[in-house]
Amino acid sequence: MLVGSRFLMLCGAAAMFAGCANGGGSNVATVNGQGISRSEFETKLETLPQAKQIFTQMVQGVLIDQYARDNKVTVSDADVKKKEEEIKAKYPAGQFEQILKSQNLTEADVQKILRQQLILGKAIGPNIKISDADVKAYLAKSHATLDTPEQVRARHILVPDLKTAQEVEAKLKGGAKFEDTAQKYSTDPQSKVKGGELGFFSRGQMVPSFQAAAFSQPAGVVGPPVKSPFGYHIIQVEERKKAQVATLANSGEKIRATLTSQQEGQQIPAFLQKLRNDAKITINDAALQDAFPPVVPTAAPAGSPATASPPSPAAKK
Repeated sequence: MLVGSRFLMLCGAAAMFAGCANGGGSNVATVNGQGISRSEFETKLETLPQAKQIFTQMVQGVLIDQYARDNKVTVSDADVKKKEEEIKAKYPAGQFEQILKSQNLTEADVQKILRQQLILGKAIGPNIKISDADVKAYLAKSHATLDTPEQVRARHILVPDLKTAQEVEAKLKGGAKFEDTAQKYSTDPQSKVKGGELGFFSRGQMVPSFQAAAFSQPAGVVGPPVKSPFGYHIIQVEERKKAQVATLANSGEKIRATLTSQQEGQQIPAFLQKLRNDAKITINDAALQDAFPPVVPTAAPAGSPATASPPSPAAKK
């Protein structure tokens, strides 16, 4: 299922396309009195490579909603909200909302797509089979990705020279708030807006001098200026995590989630294809006529019995 920035980009593109198609009026703009017609504008949009993809996603959304209605599949607002919060947690504070704004998306747009994703999860859920043996086998071959090295969470303020670094250090040790001081002095554009926050990192992710200081400083202490190729850093370690070897106890749930996602990735396309094959889709726009090629039935070999189509995963028995 789609998560993160790719999910939001597709939502934004679909919202843009739907908004243009539903607009009123004969012109989208006038330039020195000369109009640009809405029909011309929409025709240009339809010729974009993304147009058919967006169109198929919109049709797919309708099919999913119809499936939920016909099979009495319900998703609560609480479940949608929980899924939304999981996606938000993948971004730094405030970035999720900024992405929505940049994509001209409302929270309702996002929640509609998430609801459809959860419907799909329920539809194919009965076919997802993950055994304890599957989890153990995945753990045995995946220690390289599941084991976690020693990590620290730190924040820093980057300044161009030693004199400024010493001034900033003095202010912090004198009681100045780290967040406010970072926003005022730091020349690191990515972290300064977050109060200098860098999050967790392990060895090998930072330049050597910064790494040496971060992994040796006591937590909660503002360290002395550290020189690097970028300037001078004032570092404060906030938290430490010891290295951890993955076990069934500490990683079993994560492994099940990964295996579930893998099986969903295999089964959802086939489920959606069946919805499309079973649907009557009439396309009235010539530019989109080939978005859904007609299904060509496969003839059974001579003398072989007819094979019944398999039931939908969530069909009542």
